[in-house]
Amino acid sequence: MQNKEPLFRMVKRGQISFAMITAIHLAALALALIVCALVIVMVTGVNPLGVYAAVWGGAVGNARRFWVTIRETVILMLIAVGLTPAFRMRFWNIGAEGQILMGGMTSAALMIYCGDKMPGFILITAMLVCSMIAGMIWGLVPAWFKAKYNTNETLFTLMMNYVAMQLVTFAICFWENPKGSNTIGTINQKTHYGWFPAIGAEKFAGRQYLFSCFIVAVVTLAVFFYLRRSKQGFEISVVGSSRNTARYAGINVKTVILRTMAISGAICGLAGAVIVGGSSHTLSTSTANGRGFTAIIVAWMSNFNPLFMLLISLLLIFMQQGSIQIASQYKLNESFSDIIIGIILFFLIGCEFFVRYKLEFRKKEES
Repeated sequence: MQNKEPLFRMVKRGQISFAMITAIHLAALALALIVCALVIVMVTGVNPLGVYAAVWGGAVGNARRFWVTIRETVILMLIAVGLTPAFRMRFWNIGAEGQILMGGMTSAALMIYCGDKMPGFILITAMLVCSMIAGMIWGLVPAWFKAKYNTNETLFTLMMNYVAMQLVTFAICFWENPKGSNTIGTINQKTHYGWFPAIGAEKFAGRQYLFSCFIVAVVTLAVFFYLRRSKQGFEISVVGSSRNTARYAGINVKTVILRTMAISGAICGLAGAVIVGGSSHTLSTSTANGRGFTAIIVAWMSNFNPLFMLLISLLLIFMQQGSIQIASQYKLNESFSDIIIGIILFFLIGCEFFVRYKLEFRKKEES
């Protein structure tokens, strides 16, 4: 008896066009929105189209909301760009949250202690540079142990997040304002020392965020060309593919690990400066606000492509801001917005399987 081949099988794709990748993601997003609509109807009985209109209004309903969405998008993208060099090397940097906190704490310290002692340009430059150094140091600690003793970088970087949170809590005890509030409040609220410069006319809603957008654009382009066009970027790819091959080719693997994590930590530390100096103007243990973990999803789903990072960051932030609006508008609890975002992420992550593989149906036997 002749065994028949299965009706279809999964085959790994070779080259896939940008248009096909886009189509797969759009199809996944459409399916996610349909499922979300069913959940909305079952839970609230509300017309899903009205809910989606509220999502749009919550994300870009007016000029202020539009620029808040842009601000959050570029911050998330900056962190994803920071994780990219480490991930391409197959070093699983789960410590972006801690590196952001260390960068943010460094910026906050400079704003508090040096705000009235430095000219604005020098103060902001010092904040950016020192925050990058702080994040770099926080990234180099697990990198050194990985290079020296081959420790598990996933657990090490994760634990460093909690150490950073305790250091921020310790700093708040000295900087709390007003005393006894256990918070810092808005730093330099009257003088704006250390606040990123506003660019544009007074009535322009995005004037506070253009400087942050400029920083993110410069860093993104620099990382793109560094990874794609430089010798060190090539070394990162070789080490990520096979460390034994890298050693055989004469690449110093330990140096590459330390250098790459220094870059990754520095960019995440810079994100802390962008948050504190250009957005919140305060510091707390929730300054990172889970962005370090969300950025992991962004980096992986974009396949380390900066253009896709921008699109995926924008999509996630758009839905996040919009979901907050529907939770308040329809008197739903905040967990409902998390459910909506979770459904969308489930489909978007799942569609990555179809980016890498395709269905191949059995051919009809010739008579």
